[in-house]
Amino acid sequence: MFKHLFQMTLIILALYACGSGAAPRVGEPAPDFEGVDSRGEVHRLADYRGKIVVLEVLEWTNHDCPFVRKHYGAGNMQDQQREAAAQGVVWLSVISSAPGKQGHVSPGEADELTRNRDAHPHAVILDTEGKIGRSYAAKTTPHMFIIDADGKLVYMGGIDSITSANPDDIPPATQYVRVALQEMGAGKPVSSAVTKPYGCSVKY
Repeated sequence: MFKHLFQMTLIILALYACGSGAAPRVGEPAPDFEGVDSRGEVHRLADYRGKIVVLEVLEWTNHDCPFVRKHYGAGNMQDQQREAAAQGVVWLSVISSAPGKQGHVSPGEADELTRNRDAHPHAVILDTEGKIGRSYAAKTTPHMFIIDADGKLVYMGGIDSITSANPDDIPPATQYVRVALQEMGAGKPVSSAVTKPYGCSVKY
């Protein structure tokens, strides 16, 4: 009986592993995705082949999270969005908060947040079922990912090096995403390709 239960447990674990998908890895093709933004437009990663993509996902974001408020309140996230746009980088903010959970917003509320914060993402994708978030194993808000023009994941982790919710810690921190984009623009490899993400848990 115990042998049978053990075998059944292994089968269940194997099925779960297959269904959950492998975690993304730097240097390998980024998980493809399809999502609808706050204005009803569909975005697919394949549509941006030939361009660098930042996912804030690929930025995961939650406006109620104090770590997100740290970077938006101080203007750090907006500054980096503008810099990225000037380099021709596509910056996608992804909201994976489920209905009824912290950070969940309607399309209109998402657009209002963008206006009120003077944010400059290319689009805000509403991932209410958490499909994109889970495919990238997004853990925190913010959690940042950079995909190169060939569709390969070249960076994943935190926006910077000081894991606090204090805006005063932004100036002395290493801005990992900014540095990575600068290195890519100079034709150099990303020096810190995997870092520790920090923030609030994604509210799937």
